Parts: sequence; C-alpha cells; structure tokens
Amino acid sequence: MITLILLALLLTFIQLMTPAVLNVKNLEFLISNREGSVDEAPVVGRARRAGSNILESLPAFLALAILSIVLEVENYNLAMFWLGSRVLYYFTYIFGILYLRTILWIVSIFCLFSMAVALL
Repeated sequence: MITLILLALLLTFIQLMTPAVLNVKNLEFLISNREGSVDEAPVVGRARRAGSNILESLPAFLALAILSIVLEVENYNLAMFWLGSRVLYYFTYIFGILYLRTILWIVSIFCLFSMAVALL
C-alpha cells in the first residue's frame, strides 16, 4: 500500500508539472511573478484542470490508504484500481476524450467509496 501511496504522490507531482512543461513557449511568464495573463494552448488548460482535479481526489485516497494500513484492512486492489483509473483519467483529460474520461472518474470515485466501506 505504501508503494501505491508513493505512486499517487508521484502522479500528482507529474500532473501539477505538466502544464509548465507543455507551456514552454511562455517560459518567461512562468518564471515571472505571473502578473497578468498569457495565452495558452487548449491542451495546457486541460492539463491544468486535470492537475486541479487530482488535488480534490488525493486527500480522500491518502486518508483511506493510510487508514487501511493502520487498521490492517486489505484495500490494495481497490487502491491499485483507483491509481490506474486516475492515470488513465489524466491522459483522457489531456487528449480531450470526453465520455471515457467521465467513466474513469466514476470508477475512481467508486474505488474510494469501496475503500471506505471496507474500513467499516
């Protein structure tokens, strides 16, 4: 489970850094105080929104994963499915694949819900 927690944190870091990597043409703006605004490609906006989305889901995952360790509840497979669905969600978000992205989001929420139920 600790490995999955670390991988989830790595995924979050990658998602938060992706907009900067994809927005290299605005490097001067990125290293400035970021006053004002800059035009960015649609893929950069999607990457930014995907990064924001993981920040909403990650705290629940971390809490459930840590509780699973402390309470010795077997939630490894659900945590692995959550992580896998979040990785796929990230790519479908960046590439703009609408319906599959929504299905993957629902799968990730179902995994979190199932992890919580297993703790009861």
